[in-house]
Amino acid sequence: MQVNDSVHLDGPSVVPDEIARFSALADRWWDPSGPMRPLHAMNGLRLDWARRHLPAPRAGEFAPVTRLLDIGCGAGLASEGLARMGYDVLGLDASDAAIAAARAHMLAHPLPPGAGPLAYRAGSAEDLDAEGTRFEAITALEVIEHVADPAAFLRLLAGMVEPGGVIIVSTLNRTLRSLATAKIGAEYILRLLPVGTHEWRKFITPAELGTYAGQAGLRVSDIAGMAPGLSGWRESRDLGVNYIASLAVPE
Repeated sequence: MQVNDSVHLDGPSVVPDEIARFSALADRWWDPSGPMRPLHAMNGLRLDWARRHLPAPRAGEFAPVTRLLDIGCGAGLASEGLARMGYDVLGLDASDAAIAAARAHMLAHPLPPGAGPLAYRAGSAEDLDAEGTRFEAITALEVIEHVADPAAFLRLLAGMVEPGGVIIVSTLNRTLRSLATAKIGAEYILRLLPVGTHEWRKFITPAELGTYAGQAGLRVSDIAGMAPGLSGWRESRDLGVNYIASLAVPE
């Protein structure tokens, strides 16, 4: 894997080994039965949560489309869905290979009329922050457990959101159940994910996420578990394995 020369490798958002691991999967990212099938399975739930918790997308001659950053976007599973909702989406990922796959998929499967603008960029949050780029909302879905410093990562994102904006974070709780199911079960027994996809010690408890959010000047406005079921993933009160949270930025 070749890391884009413009990507900062010493900041809180980038771990080179993590980039290399996901870059190796880029050409199969959009295969619903491939190594990213758990993300495909939960994507509808993640997008529905985002739709209900993000600022409503604006459109029209006198109201510019709401700008949204999908950080750690991979090959664009969530980015495309968010654009279909009407947001002006920038999908950002430190993996050149993932961004190439995202652009190729968008070209092969154009967004329908009425969708918001969608662009992709290889780079890091540090790159955008250094440019002074700001957004009305940020989604960081299954990302924070892969960064170098989760607390600093949230502080970085908080500085990139306009006052009154929202950050949506989904991640994995660090529990014995998540070790058994999301790590050992998913990677070694059921082979739902490539071995090494996750490091259990880097999973983040809801309490830790709340602490990091508070340190960044954010408030946890809502939180819910995400649980697989026979008819697909569903929202749950059980935060024991996967969960998603809405972090409010003060006005």
